[in-house]
Amino acid sequence: MDNSQIENSIGEIRKRNGTIVSFNKDKISNAIFKALAAASKEDRGLADELTGYVVERLVEHGFSESRQPSVEDIQDLVESTLIEKGYSEIAKAFILYRHERRKLRDEKMKVLNAKLLDPVAKNFDLNCLRVLASRYLMRNNKSEIIESPSQMFERVAVLVGLGDMLYDTAIFSNEGNIKQDIEEAREYLEKLDNFNYKFKIGEFYLNKWHFRALVNHYISLAEAEKMKVGFKELLVMIAAKQFDSYSEKISEYFDLMTQQDFLPNSPTMMNAGGRLGQLSACFVLDMPDDMEKIMKSTSDAALIFKSGGGVGINYSDLRQEGDIVASTSGVASGPVSFMNIINTVTEVVKQGGKRRGANMGIIEAWHPDVEKFITNKTEPGILENFNVSVGIWEDFWDALVNTKEGKFMLRSPKDKSPIREINAHQLIDLIALSAWKSAEPGLIFFDQINKYNVFAKAREGPLRATNPCGEQSLYPYESCNLGSINLANLVKRKADGEYEFDWQRYEEMIRKTTKFLDNIIDVNLYPVKEIDTASKDSRRIGLGVMGVADLLYKLQIPYNSEEGYDLQCKIAEALTYYSMEESVALAKSRGKFPLCSKTEYPEGKIPIAGYYEKPKDTHYFEWDALIDKIKKYGIRNVLTTTVAPTGTLSMLADCSNGMEPTFALVFEKRVTVGRFFYTNKIFEQVLKDNGLYSEEILEKIGDNYGSIQGIPEIPEWMQKIFVTAMDIHWADHLMAQAVWQEWIGNAIAKTINMPYDVSVDDVKASYLLAHEMGLKGITVYRDGSRHKQVLHMTSKNAKKTFEVIPSSYITDYVSQHISNSYIKTHVDNALKFKPPEETPIENTVVEEVDEDTLCPTCKNNLVFVEGCSLCIECGYSGCTSG
Repeated sequence: MDNSQIENSIGEIRKRNGTIVSFNKDKISNAIFKALAAASKEDRGLADELTGYVVERLVEHGFSESRQPSVEDIQDLVESTLIEKGYSEIAKAFILYRHERRKLRDEKMKVLNAKLLDPVAKNFDLNCLRVLASRYLMRNNKSEIIESPSQMFERVAVLVGLGDMLYDTAIFSNEGNIKQDIEEAREYLEKLDNFNYKFKIGEFYLNKWHFRALVNHYISLAEAEKMKVGFKELLVMIAAKQFDSYSEKISEYFDLMTQQDFLPNSPTMMNAGGRLGQLSACFVLDMPDDMEKIMKSTSDAALIFKSGGGVGINYSDLRQEGDIVASTSGVASGPVSFMNIINTVTEVVKQGGKRRGANMGIIEAWHPDVEKFITNKTEPGILENFNVSVGIWEDFWDALVNTKEGKFMLRSPKDKSPIREINAHQLIDLIALSAWKSAEPGLIFFDQINKYNVFAKAREGPLRATNPCGEQSLYPYESCNLGSINLANLVKRKADGEYEFDWQRYEEMIRKTTKFLDNIIDVNLYPVKEIDTASKDSRRIGLGVMGVADLLYKLQIPYNSEEGYDLQCKIAEALTYYSMEESVALAKSRGKFPLCSKTEYPEGKIPIAGYYEKPKDTHYFEWDALIDKIKKYGIRNVLTTTVAPTGTLSMLADCSNGMEPTFALVFEKRVTVGRFFYTNKIFEQVLKDNGLYSEEILEKIGDNYGSIQGIPEIPEWMQKIFVTAMDIHWADHLMAQAVWQEWIGNAIAKTINMPYDVSVDDVKASYLLAHEMGLKGITVYRDGSRHKQVLHMTSKNAKKTFEVIPSSYITDYVSQHISNSYIKTHVDNALKFKPPEETPIENTVVEEVDEDTLCPTCKNNLVFVEGCSLCIECGYSGCTSG
């Protein structure tokens, strides 16, 4: 028999979990090839030849279609065949490879508390599984893991698929005006236990929480008079398998997540198909100057924290400290005291039972207590569950940049009457000094946020608050569902061997994930009724990205180059264009969002700065045609895109964070014995391909702030491509944020990294440049600025041996686009080259590790990225979205 006949005679093999699968000799060949590679003898032809011998030996040992070999049988024969054929060195490498694989399997099973690994667990690396186990897998009352990775992703995919199913034209009518017995459907909510795994869609069973979502989604559509059938009839149709075709949709959503192409925000993966059922990451509440309403917002915040979300609140409507309270003749305690109430609630209510919540506290620049607010967090232990930001409007900015005196009036929150005059220049200096010292407050530019706010007309007022990380501007009681596409997975190889971005697959993924996030709105169990109403009135979603830095590494394009900025700009434009186009298609089939007719969409306006501010001949897409479609059909979602923090999600997707540059190519992980270095996988492979990989070079990079800049062994071309956050000038960080912001509907979660030796004037200049670039907010992080430094990526021997300068692209931009003399003077001075110190800059990270600088879950070290602290070991994040 020839090899193909021999292979066919075996037919199947028995896997470790007992399942029988088709025999595939390519898997043997790949294993042998890896052993050859480990022995520095990469030879695909030899691997195939040796595989042929192994297949022959399988037949000789009596294996056949009726007597399947096990995986272990095959591996034993590979070892003996290599030895018999005189490849003892390769056999040794294979034995070591087999040992390492067994060791890895054992580690994975220990992490998952499992006796066998499911397909997802096999494909995900160990770090990804640690994140899953720590954050997302369901546990019992003893805190034991009770589901596998496949089961987790399946419960999410099934829930999302139900969102599609109820819009089937057999049961749904967009025209509406059909009345059904809604109370009949509500009765099923009282007997959920009777419907646990009673129904299924194809091969996918619905648990009782899926069934609850089905009932609630049906009720919502029936209340809108759009359901053609009663709920009992719907159940009969499901039992009769009339909707089994939707199992393909469920599988599609399952594959999106398990192939690490896309992940929704953390609460969706924690709670979908579970008791809590709350799927949104971010919320905004109001805080009016009324004690009863203050307590209502406090209670609502507690419910949001309990369900896994974070809260943003603008405290500017609360009267200033010391103001007279007419009803009691007492004095007001001021907004900061009420922030302390929310901070305490956050402290005691864990998110979804897993971690404390997150808050954004905002006070606008005109508030009489703004100076106290600005300096409040410069000392440790104050409002530790808060990010804080100052809200900026046109009047303050005009006083700052257009007047020498800088006169600016603080006003009463009660009636906007004048309280006292301050100097805008001194206030911005105070903000910059505080951020230089402690990385807070941030700035939120409400004038930029509302510049193209098409929703203001419907809401009868401007946006005045954001979620905890600042990337989602929301009206009171609105929520948003976020998700991120892994761009690093969208690289394909051309016929000439070069790599390129896969634009067609990107478009397909945008359309699928837009629908995914729209479905989440329908199957969500909101913690407060007002949130349910407000969220469905606008149907706001936030589709974003992760893996930008890894994508650019793969394409060998420097992050802070003209080519890098141009590619990021095109990717951002495509994201919003295709998501809005898909949202119009959903409006045609499912209906536009309820308040659409009251917005500026029917007037032909859109919330995208790039459409108005970039010359039309530079647009990659036909925006005017899209606007015509919106005017004709409406749009399903008021906004569709944002770039949210993805710290934990990026670890799960095995890619870089959001649109941030990599924070370090190599960093030292603290171990009890010796030194262990974590290396970016793409960079590690390039080092190996170029014969540069060694423990010595990793140590040098680790001791150079995780950067390869200035290391003589690393070639110049590699130093240009593999840049890190600390290699990039703060002005180039702003440029990257700006090219995304031009085309993103909401805002960007981005940290503007600065070295510890920058001045307060540099921080101030970053604010001026950020506003001039049209950014909606800015978060500055000066290395070493926190009282308890969180970034432990270097050893005590670390020294910075390089200086960071702005790219020619950003200096040209400032020269050509900044015309205001005040702004230009400050920015030009900040961008001037500062001679390097005569001695290398010592690492400022202290070696004594304070308990509060460690991850609250696993006690490992934290890094600060995307405005959030992130554990690089278990995936804990201070942000709710990712």
